[in-house]
Amino acid sequence: MPNVVVTGGSRGLGLGIAQALTEAGYDVIAVARNRSDELDAARALANAKAAAGGSGRLSFISHDLAETASLKVLAKTIRTEYGPLFGLVNNAGIGPAGMLANMSETEIARTVQLNLLSPVILTKYLLRSMMTARSGRIVNMSSVVASTGYQGLSVYSATKASLIGFTRSLARELGPLGITVNAVAPGFVDTSMTGGLGEEERKSVIRRSALRRLPSVEDVANAVAYLMSDKAMSVTGTVLTVDAGNTA
Repeated sequence: MPNVVVTGGSRGLGLGIAQALTEAGYDVIAVARNRSDELDAARALANAKAAAGGSGRLSFISHDLAETASLKVLAKTIRTEYGPLFGLVNNAGIGPAGMLANMSETEIARTVQLNLLSPVILTKYLLRSMMTARSGRIVNMSSVVASTGYQGLSVYSATKASLIGFTRSLARELGPLGITVNAVAPGFVDTSMTGGLGEEERKSVIRRSALRRLPSVEDVANAVAYLMSDKAMSVTGTVLTVDAGNTA
C-alpha cells in the first residue's frame, strides 16, 4: 500500500482525511502532537479492516510540528519506519481569532511557524523519496479566507494565502518528476475549528452558501482523496474549493 503522511491527523479534519485515505487503500501515518480517543478508535477499525484486506493501515507518530528544527529528524524517522512515501497532506494548523492590534507577537509567530514554515520545511524533506520514485502527491490545506479575507483572521488568512503560492510554484518545480501539488480550500467546515462562531454568525455563513449548509469533514476529506488518486494525475497547481458554494 502507498504511504501517505497526514499532519494534524489526530482529530477533526485531519482525522477525517486520514480515515478517507485508509478507506481508499493508502497506509496513512498521522502526525500530531498528541493522540486522541477518536484517533485510537479509528486506528483500531482501520487496522482490523486492513488485516482482513479491506483497507489501508493507520499509524501514529507524536511530534510537535511547530518545532521546525526537528522536522528533518521526523522525516528520517518516517522513511526508516515506513519506507518510501507516496503522498503528503499538510493539514496541521492553528487559527487564533482576534484583531491584529491585540494579538501578541508570540501568537503571530507561532501561527506563521505552524501554518506556513512547518509545512514548507517538512515538504522539503519528505518529497525526496517522491523525487527518487518520480511519482507522488502533495496536498496543502488552505482556506477560502485566503482569497476572501475574514475579520479577526488576518494572520491565519495570510498563512493560508501563502500556502497557495507555495502550491503553485512547487507544482511547476516538481511537475517534470511526475509529482502533483495541489491545495484544498475548505470553507467553514462543521468542526471544532468553527465552534467559536456565534449562532447568528453561523447562520449568516449558511445563508450565503449556495447549498444552504456548511460542508462536512467528509466533503473535504473526499476532495483530498480525489487529489491523491490516479483520477487526478493530470491535476496540479490548482486550488479545489469545498465550501458548499459560499464563495460562488
